[in-house]
Amino acid sequence: MKTPGFLLPVATAGVLALSLSACAGGGGTSGGGSDAEANLDSRGPITYVQGKDNSNVVRPLIEKWNAAHPDEKVTFKEQTDNADQQHDDLVQNFQAKNADYDVASVDVVWTAEFAAKGWLQPLKDKMAIDTKGMLEPTIEAGSYKGTLYAAPVSSDGGILYYRKDLVPTPPKTWDEMMGMCSIAKQNNIGCYSGQFKQYEGLTVNASEAINSAGGSVLDKDGKPSLNTPEAEAGLNNLVEAFKNGNIPAEAITYQEEESRRAFQDGKLLFLRNWPYVYNLATTEGSSKVKDVLGMAALPGKDGPGASSLGGHSAAVSVYSDHKATSLDFVKFLVEEEQQKFFATQGSLAPVLGDLYEDQELVAKLPYLPVLKTSIENAVPRPVTPFYPAVTKAIQDNAYAALKGEKPAKDALSDMQKSIETAGAGS
Repeated sequence: MKTPGFLLPVATAGVLALSLSACAGGGGTSGGGSDAEANLDSRGPITYVQGKDNSNVVRPLIEKWNAAHPDEKVTFKEQTDNADQQHDDLVQNFQAKNADYDVASVDVVWTAEFAAKGWLQPLKDKMAIDTKGMLEPTIEAGSYKGTLYAAPVSSDGGILYYRKDLVPTPPKTWDEMMGMCSIAKQNNIGCYSGQFKQYEGLTVNASEAINSAGGSVLDKDGKPSLNTPEAEAGLNNLVEAFKNGNIPAEAITYQEEESRRAFQDGKLLFLRNWPYVYNLATTEGSSKVKDVLGMAALPGKDGPGASSLGGHSAAVSVYSDHKATSLDFVKFLVEEEQQKFFATQGSLAPVLGDLYEDQELVAKLPYLPVLKTSIENAVPRPVTPFYPAVTKAIQDNAYAALKGEKPAKDALSDMQKSIETAGAGS
């Protein structure tokens, strides 16, 4: 699937096809050693590494930087638009201690892995950045064990899209939404869908269901906590919706684009997806919902649900020869002017809270107030150096539960065991 813009959070999280041994192997200890302490004051040319710039947001900003910093020019190293390849490229170059990868765009689910292996420069002391005004979940997503390792550059959260012509007032809770499925049946359409194919999107949707019901995948110590009534209730919400038809059977094959097309074709009453859908659903000629598109926060147990957090951060490599320049470039990326450009040019969610109430921006991107609610209530996907193994455990077992191959309680118990075996429980 082609990624809308240069990042679609679920797609960019990817399946992260990295062996567990690569996660657990050596590469230094986080925040320590001579690499982290070297070249802190050094300035000079640097390289910025990021996935494919489909929305043309990176090149104009680098041109702007280079015009103002002729002695500290930035070269753009453009990766592919495949998240797994981006991830593996960074791993290979960090392992090789490549000094040419000065600043890297890091998906929020990679931060813990890279920080734990000692590849990212801790953003503290003389390398600290000002996080004032940033949305708190974006700061948490760039942190590992209480230290910031990657500066939030763009964020994202799930949104509930709905048909305003059929549902004048959007549901605030999951049970309320399920109660509205009778409207879908009366109109001979499906009620609700998210992304339920066995891939990273299922980790997002299953985690959202568990978190929104008051459960969690990992506890605060990074250990799995899935054998709880809250986690069971959350996963059961999806299982029961598949069983009774409130989620159409074909949704078990849906990724972002399949679910978007189903909604735009008028086949769904409700859709959970990312903000990129807004532009396509309101501008594509074939869209049957362009004039009746409503947006709301994801429904939870008693109010807004807990979206999985998407987005990217900018990290300085511990192997950079010019860390002072690298830090200044990271600060440049998170300045308000650049944040507005990311939003208007690339439809990327800002990390600065005030921009969600900027009238000029809201006029261009009317989903911003809803998105802010989503991000403020968002929960990062499991923060662990063993993320590839954790996401596989979630996908495998949640998928089996949704297909009716095992009860939700058994699926969660198996999920717990797989995560413990992977090392995240130790």
